[in-house]
Amino acid sequence: PAVEESTPMVFDPEQARSRGREVLRLESEALASAQERLGPAFDEACRMVLDCTGRVVVTGMGKAGLVGGKISATLASTGTSSLFLHPGEALHGDLGRVRPEDLILALSKSGATPELVRLVPAARAIGAPILAICSSAESPLGKEADVVLELGEAPEACPLGLAPTVSTTLMLALGDALAMAVLEGRNFTREEFAAFHPAGSLGKSLMRVGEIMRKGEELPLLGPESTLADTLTVM
Repeated sequence: PAVEESTPMVFDPEQARSRGREVLRLESEALASAQERLGPAFDEACRMVLDCTGRVVVTGMGKAGLVGGKISATLASTGTSSLFLHPGEALHGDLGRVRPEDLILALSKSGATPELVRLVPAARAIGAPILAICSSAESPLGKEADVVLELGEAPEACPLGLAPTVSTTLMLALGDALAMAVLEGRNFTREEFAAFHPAGSLGKSLMRVGEIMRKGEELPLLGPESTLADTLTVM
């Protein structure tokens, strides 16, 4: 069939600003609602992560997978060994990365993502417990999980009602909440945090004086009897 021509774009600043505010409003309201709903399931989720003697294996498809990668990185940088496992690749051999002592953290708004629905029973057969972040504990993924952090209805902020927006914001926020609660539960220190961040401006801000100061023969020292020529040499 012939491809329909797209409607010429007409940028309306007021309309754009209105849409932007609407997106932020919907996402902030969803976060406020999630805060009120946080309960015993969150306590159990934190306990699962703290009790995990292996790695937290985060998995998700599409946009949920991108959010999962960030959650995994946050966990890893705050004292919880973690990796991201693409569910499609997992079903084609990468499931071999999972061990019984690991914990699966599966993300899916619908809770019916085919790759995850297939992956979770296979991971459970290995012996890994399942923690899910999805819309409902009654979804296929929710029913397979040991603990579920529910997103609730989470209607998207997309004017088409399609693009993941509110749902991914909720996933990311719940992942942050989980990571920070676990960090506190581990009594994770500033010094431990610094050990995982040796580079960049963050690494510099956490650096100790002893890590950069000169020592011993490297110190540019001169005695009171030194001449100007000695000083210039040392400089």
